[in-house]
Amino acid sequence: MAAFNLTPSDPSTFILMGIPAAHVWISIPFSTLLGNFTVLFVVGKEQTLHKPMYLLLCMLALTDISTSTSVVPKALCIFWFNLRGIIVGGCFTQMFFLHTFSAMHSAVLVTMAFDRYIAICSPLRYATILTNSRIAKLGLVGLMRAVLCTLPLPLLLSRLPFCSNHIIPHTYCDHMAVAKVSCGDITDNRMYGLVIALVVIGSDLTLIALSYTLIIRAVLRISSKKAHQKALNTCTAHICVMLTSYTPFVFSSLTHRFGQGIAPHVQIIMANLYFLIPPMLNPIIYGVKTKELRDKVGKYTCRM
Repeated sequence: MAAFNLTPSDPSTFILMGIPAAHVWISIPFSTLLGNFTVLFVVGKEQTLHKPMYLLLCMLALTDISTSTSVVPKALCIFWFNLRGIIVGGCFTQMFFLHTFSAMHSAVLVTMAFDRYIAICSPLRYATILTNSRIAKLGLVGLMRAVLCTLPLPLLLSRLPFCSNHIIPHTYCDHMAVAKVSCGDITDNRMYGLVIALVVIGSDLTLIALSYTLIIRAVLRISSKKAHQKALNTCTAHICVMLTSYTPFVFSSLTHRFGQGIAPHVQIIMANLYFLIPPMLNPIIYGVKTKELRDKVGKYTCRM
């Protein structure tokens, strides 16, 4: 209970303010974990699902779980026990894992777009191009990229002086939210954060757009309307997941840097939506849209 006595003047501690009406968020974390653990369990148990597409779903579920668990434990401490203090080292550690798993999440979405491109444009070569080992290697490359891009963030923050104000108006330690608390020059932090967002998210969105451009071109060459519908249906789940993931991220990133006229509580809520809503919706989207996975989940549910 010592956290109740913490004051913003404590030089080794930040104060996370959280969001109003916090009780609304309490049930969401458990929904995010349940759906993603279900995907991991079902794919792990079923040999017929040990395919590249479902391996990618497991990678997406793992990044969703990791992202949520980077935020949720501290958020629940704020909501349930009003424990708002977090030591500087803990804050920087949370920020590192948070941004690393977010970048990894984006890399998985790019790989999934490539998977859909191969499945539609080169279906006969799918099994030889996308093997499980190749998917695992692509995942490892995405993780290495995420770590290398995120590692400078806590190092840049450690160079900044923090004066009397240690109050962070968020439920977690975001890079720009922490930088704004500093009484020093945060130009380098702003520039690096913006460059990384443009390089990582910008390049990923470009690759995804290229994949879908090639997919659409291939689909338009098909004369059968039934084949059109089947091809597009294979991409529906991925498109929905991208919209739920990138939309709040882009909005949150832009408001951090250019949203001076937007109410603080709106910025905080949107930032929390990015880390809570996609992990909750992704397994539902793929469970509804992927018949094979839906049938296997139904089988295990009936057994239970």
